[in-house]
Amino acid sequence: MDVLQEMLTALRLSGGVFVASDFRAPWSVFSHFGPEDCARFFPVPRQLIAYHYVREGRMTCDLGDGMTMDVHEGEIVLLPQNVPHYLHGPWPRPAPIDAHEMLVHIGDDGIMRLRGGGNGTRVSLYCGYLGTTTPDNMLLQSLPPMMVISADAAGSDWVAKTLDFAAQSVATNSPEMVGKLAEGLFAEAVRRYVAALPDDHRGWLAGLRDAVVGKSLALIHQRYAENWTLDSLARQAAVSKSVLTDRFRAVIGESPMQYCARWRMKIAADMLRDQRQNACSVAYSVGFSSEAAFNRAFKREYGAPPATWAREALAA
Repeated sequence: MDVLQEMLTALRLSGGVFVASDFRAPWSVFSHFGPEDCARFFPVPRQLIAYHYVREGRMTCDLGDGMTMDVHEGEIVLLPQNVPHYLHGPWPRPAPIDAHEMLVHIGDDGIMRLRGGGNGTRVSLYCGYLGTTTPDNMLLQSLPPMMVISADAAGSDWVAKTLDFAAQSVATNSPEMVGKLAEGLFAEAVRRYVAALPDDHRGWLAGLRDAVVGKSLALIHQRYAENWTLDSLARQAAVSKSVLTDRFRAVIGESPMQYCARWRMKIAADMLRDQRQNACSVAYSVGFSSEAAFNRAFKREYGAPPATWAREALAA
């Protein structure tokens, strides 16, 4: 399993919620559905990933901070951190209306409906939401707040067909089936985004494409309980220690050993949050030879001992 696929799997996405939206110019909508809005469809997640697919027409997605993107028919705008945003039709635009106020009904097919605007140009959307139980996932943190992906990029209409099938079959398929379809959509869009990054891009996502850094990341992620040293990691990556350190710092922004320690603590935190193991078991699961050493390392990373942090995380 490659590192990107591993991170996508670690999101532990749950069911997709689809909203069929139709607007006619002039129109403007404020959109921000929270985890509690999805309680009817699946267990309340810690965080949502939002997206809007333009079936017909075009629109503008605006984050309200100066960042805007035009989204055309057959394109998808993804909001990995589910930031509040505005959806607009062409100028002139009326004052935005909260999307919650425009939900007219839930159809027999199980899809919520949004209708609004005037008598002008029509825009038709599918709005999707994925829930994740891991809001601090590194992948979500590394993605931009808004991405626009073409459904027919690379000569493929896989994304568009997936959306159409999911929306048409939401009444006859289980929520789990719809969620899997939406999860595949998100994964495909992220892969396309990573593949299109410029050569000089820096950061965790860029590291996935670097031959040296990518191999090292894969080793660290897949064998997190191993007692890695700079020397052993460099041997596995088939480079010198200096080359590995230089490449890692240039692309990721920290040393391999710093990243390794931080990733091990991230795995430990996920285990504690899941309540599958106590602190002692987690310590040995992530490669520590003593619970005391693990407690010290965990407190340095998260500011609290494992047991205390787990109680607070579960209460949040």
